[in-house]
Amino acid sequence: MKTLANHQRLNYQLGLLHFAHLLITVDGFIDDREQSAIQNLQFEEQIPEPILQDFKKMVSHKSERQVYEQGLNYLNHCSDHEKLCALVHLYQLAQADNQIHIKEVRLLLYALKATNVEFEDVQLSARMVNADKKFIAQ
Repeated sequence: MKTLANHQRLNYQLGLLHFAHLLITVDGFIDDREQSAIQNLQFEEQIPEPILQDFKKMVSHKSERQVYEQGLNYLNHCSDHEKLCALVHLYQLAQADNQIHIKEVRLLLYALKATNVEFEDVQLSARMVNADKKFIAQ
């Protein structure tokens, strides 16, 4: 069953990468803070470098719509908890450059609807994560 767990983890990581990619490229500019947030995401979610590099190669020749559909497919193979975690990451990533673009809002809303995750749950979880980070930093 170890391979099933690895496959499920890969679905989560790839779904997260797909949506993170869309989120940081949707406004047409990748800010240094967004780039840093992606690196933090990779570290926090323990995404191996080969998976990230394969993802970058694969996504470079796909349309925005294809990336969205593929990412949604990966996320919909995740548990409800993993979906919530992914959307919390995306919500925080959208705020990384201190300016949320309307296209980022739309993307988040579409992702919430397609994954059946409540926005209030994402906000609450994000606040809890931020509170934990502040507490640990003290």
